[in-house]
Amino acid sequence: MTEVDVPQTRPPEPLSIHIVKASNLKLTKIDNGQRPSSGTSKGTKGDNVQITVKVEFGEKVLGESPKVDCVPDTPAEIDYTATLNCSFEDPLVLDEISYKPVVLTVTEVLPKEKKQKEEKTAQLGQCTVDLLPLVKGATKHHYNLVINPLPGSPLETIPPEGPKPEMEVVISVQESLLEGTQIDQGNLMTLTIESLYSPPESWTMTGSQYAYAAALPIPMSADKETPVVFANGALKPSIDKEPPNRQKKWAVPGSAQGNSIYIPESFLPPDNIDDEDGEFKSKDDREHRHTAETEKLRVTWNTERRCYLDSLATKSFQDKIAKCRYWPVEVMRLPQPAAAKGKKPGLGGGKFKDDEGSISYHGVAFVNLAPLLYPGVKRIRGAYKVHAYTDHAMHEKTKRKTGFGEEAGKIAFNILNRNSASPFPKKAGKEGGEKKEKEVKKGRASSIAQHHEHERSMSIAQHQQANPTPGGPGGQAPTEASQTIKSDTGSEMEGQPPVNVEGQQYVDAKAYVMLEISLTRPLIPKRPPEELARRVAEYIPPRPLFPKRTDGAQRAVEDFHNQVGSVANLILDEFRDQFGDLLKVDDEPQTVEAMESRRQKLIYELNSSGKYFAFKEQLKYAVVKIVREKYLKTSAFEDRQELQTFLSELYVYLIDQMHVALGKFLALEDQAPIPKPLTDSAQLKHFAREAEVNGNYELATKYYQERIARNRNDPSHWFDYGTFCLYINDITKAEECFKECIAIDQKHLQGLLLYGVVCTLSERNEAAETFFEAATCVDPKSILAWTMLGLFYDAVNNEIGAEMAYLEANKLNQAAAVAEAKALRDDDVTKERLARGEHESEDKEVDHDQGGLAPPSVPDIKQPSPPSSDKPPTSARSGKGSVSDTRRMSASKRSDIHLRPEQSPQLQGSKIKTESSTSRPGSHYKMGSQRGTPQPAEETEEPPIREPTPVPRCSIYMQTIEWLIEVKAVPFTERALAHELLSPMGGPTSGYHINYARLKLQKKEYKEAENSLDEALQFDYQNPDAWALMGHVKYMTNDVEASRDCYERTISFTSDAAEMHSIYLRLASIYLQEEKFSNAKNTFLMACKRSPSCVSWLGVGIACYRLGELAESEDALSEANILNNTDPEVWGYLSLVCLKTGRQLEAEQAYKYALKLNLSDYDLLTEIQHVQQDVGFGNPEF
Repeated sequence: MTEVDVPQTRPPEPLSIHIVKASNLKLTKIDNGQRPSSGTSKGTKGDNVQITVKVEFGEKVLGESPKVDCVPDTPAEIDYTATLNCSFEDPLVLDEISYKPVVLTVTEVLPKEKKQKEEKTAQLGQCTVDLLPLVKGATKHHYNLVINPLPGSPLETIPPEGPKPEMEVVISVQESLLEGTQIDQGNLMTLTIESLYSPPESWTMTGSQYAYAAALPIPMSADKETPVVFANGALKPSIDKEPPNRQKKWAVPGSAQGNSIYIPESFLPPDNIDDEDGEFKSKDDREHRHTAETEKLRVTWNTERRCYLDSLATKSFQDKIAKCRYWPVEVMRLPQPAAAKGKKPGLGGGKFKDDEGSISYHGVAFVNLAPLLYPGVKRIRGAYKVHAYTDHAMHEKTKRKTGFGEEAGKIAFNILNRNSASPFPKKAGKEGGEKKEKEVKKGRASSIAQHHEHERSMSIAQHQQANPTPGGPGGQAPTEASQTIKSDTGSEMEGQPPVNVEGQQYVDAKAYVMLEISLTRPLIPKRPPEELARRVAEYIPPRPLFPKRTDGAQRAVEDFHNQVGSVANLILDEFRDQFGDLLKVDDEPQTVEAMESRRQKLIYELNSSGKYFAFKEQLKYAVVKIVREKYLKTSAFEDRQELQTFLSELYVYLIDQMHVALGKFLALEDQAPIPKPLTDSAQLKHFAREAEVNGNYELATKYYQERIARNRNDPSHWFDYGTFCLYINDITKAEECFKECIAIDQKHLQGLLLYGVVCTLSERNEAAETFFEAATCVDPKSILAWTMLGLFYDAVNNEIGAEMAYLEANKLNQAAAVAEAKALRDDDVTKERLARGEHESEDKEVDHDQGGLAPPSVPDIKQPSPPSSDKPPTSARSGKGSVSDTRRMSASKRSDIHLRPEQSPQLQGSKIKTESSTSRPGSHYKMGSQRGTPQPAEETEEPPIREPTPVPRCSIYMQTIEWLIEVKAVPFTERALAHELLSPMGGPTSGYHINYARLKLQKKEYKEAENSLDEALQFDYQNPDAWALMGHVKYMTNDVEASRDCYERTISFTSDAAEMHSIYLRLASIYLQEEKFSNAKNTFLMACKRSPSCVSWLGVGIACYRLGELAESEDALSEANILNNTDPEVWGYLSLVCLKTGRQLEAEQAYKYALKLNLSDYDLLTEIQHVQQDVGFGNPEF
């Protein structure tokens, strides 16, 4: 190997544990008696106490400090440093440091008695030092650790309110343990196994006791996995309740005892079930979980294990999740080890049981790790169902041939025996052990790599033995495997379905395990809102509301014009103040002398008042701009003649421009004011939608463009025009409109979504993803934005991204349902309070009328109900957000039954007490002390009434479908309809069929729309929307009679359809065709009353003309002409009315405009010509 090929190995890095001092070690008060830990020694003489501190890492002693005198009320300056060499030859060194603590044991050195040869010691307490900050890249970290008393230690007598003994420790390295690439590309995984709930019924607290373990594989390199084992599970009864703030334990505590096995400042979070990522989240599952966590046995670990993953391991972990999202977590029961007292098994002092390392009750939970591939997600936590372990189920779910059960069982067994974490006991001789002890005594620094070299090799070798290649050496299954494993593998070899009788008990008991997996940085980083906003701005630069104005020659001249106009206006005001009254009174013609006199007086007034100077100052800056910008003169003139020439030229130019400005100013005064438009933006949008429905796309385009022309800075105008272009399949123009919309408002939610749709249609998926993600950042609580992001991920086959987006949308939908239900309850409570207040006031009036004969009232009997007492009766209707009025009425009746005034006060009091309890589910026992002594609860209390979980009105897909149909995004609508059909909340409902028919109407597929509406009417025969759409289908297929029946049925319902305007117009046009003019007139008037337009007033005018009501017809046609003076049909009927009423000039003018606007109705044109021939006028060609 050449020098270039030799890998550069980093030299070992010394890791220093510096113990600074210990404080609050007050032992003098109890030194007069016997030490609990030393049977024969008596108390110390004096107040001084000598202590030493032993430093351990795993099973290795790193050193022990010298004796230090500890004086009361004075910190003991220990000043001792232990060193741990961190070798980088082993790639798993950082992993060891991350999950193993440094244990500090404080020992008191007792004084010698008279005949005592050696000093005796008593252990006082311990504390653990977490090296995790160094793994995260820090070079130094400071701790103030509480010294936890050991059993029998004098520190146990310190009162809880007293100061805690503490130790100040500083850990440091000279250079960071992580290099730059390791910090950026590596990751730190934290695994937390909490508890196994609802275990098999055969597990009891009596009889033989067992150990319980959990294990899961973790990639430690690109191609190797290592089982991580949690061995210290304990079976606990239901009365032994968990504290609210459960502290996590060390996975490998080493020599730590007592409270030192807990990780400092590390607690289990109390998450809400709705925020969990696992299973058992439905209503029935929540009841099962409540029962399992309060009334059944459980196996508790509450243990945290850290795993450092380098860049290759992180990439391997991510790829495996993407390939198969389920990750196995195996649980098992182990026999308790039977080692000789005081001796380690395997070293000659004791023997294992015959079933060493065998496991029983082998189960497995398949954890869905797909959420870790969601952008920005670093943590998952939840309850996961435990299945019976079989190799068949393992391969089917995780694509793994076998699990780590046997290997994990042996590792757990060795952990329980306080041996190494390797599958087999070490075969180290006495010499090796003595040599290592001598090295520790000599003060040599221990190396982590040396410490775990044998452990690593044995673990990997055993893993290879447990997973042999088919047909290769070692293919024989171990003979000491448990009966459960044998049955599993044997059944699979014979081709029969695998059977795991013991594991099946997990399934029968509905067992589940609570666990948490967290990372320091997400596997898929989420783009921050700032980056998304920047990328959106790169695609579509934001347009300022007002164009930038740059100084130039033209701008300087314009400013001069404006200043001249302003000064002229001021001079005119001054002239009117002085001579305005005189000119009004004097009607005689003005003479030249009089005008000259007024001019002189005006000039005098301006000079004497200083206004003339002010006018010059006002014009000066404009003149300076012209000199600089137009003539480019910025420096002083050296030649006087050149200066005079320039001033003459400038004077001529300024006089000319002054006349131009005065001409504009005076002409502007003479112009008539521009009238305000008769229609506003909302009306124009209504006219455009009307023309769109009628198929007149040219007229609709005109209305949309007119809205934009009136206000180009309104993003909604561009958005509406873009949706119309999307409907007529003009993708290019639609994209331009949405670009303008976003350029004006970079946070326009619907504009961002539709621009993403357009990019998807154009197969620009990267840009589309940017805009969809930007929409979720603009409004993170938008159900529409998250659902659209999910639909996009569906389109590009990103299943995990779609799952993440739909999950977020469903959470928001559920939260909206809860908020709506709460608002309904609050409204009902308010109404009931008001009603109760009015009732009480009436009772007071009755009592007042009875006077002294009224019976004495007893105010203590009727207890006023608190606000919480009103909730149970009304909570029955909080299960669904869309309850009807009749259901609300019935619910209120039920609430009256529950809250009758005749109820006994005892029952009311018990209800008040029950409902005012905490939201956490109660238990049948109360904790009488910290040790968990159970006390029976009061039998008079009733269990709290569980309020049903509110159900959203509709699914996220249905909400999105309604918006997509409105904006004409057909491809996304089809995808959303497919999801709605498969959704648990959706399916082939009436709403689904109606929206499917609306989509088919947009695509002009009338037969499929009709079939879908037939299905909808089978669900709800009185749905006005279904009948309205059926009428549109029949109308578009020229089935006039059927469409008329559908429209008449629609308007006869008590509730209106979603869009009534088109129904009125089409029904009235059918009446006109059938010459039912009176019905047509009334129907058109209904449309005018609801939303007047040119088309509706034209219909009224036509119907009145056919009925001979010419005056009403002219009024209606005039209204139509005001709303749209470019409709040729309106001018044609106005010409007919004028011909009938004998107005020749108006008839000719109306006829001329009808021809000019290209009247295309041949029948109307023929009728006009016949009437003209009958009356003899109306056509200028006559």
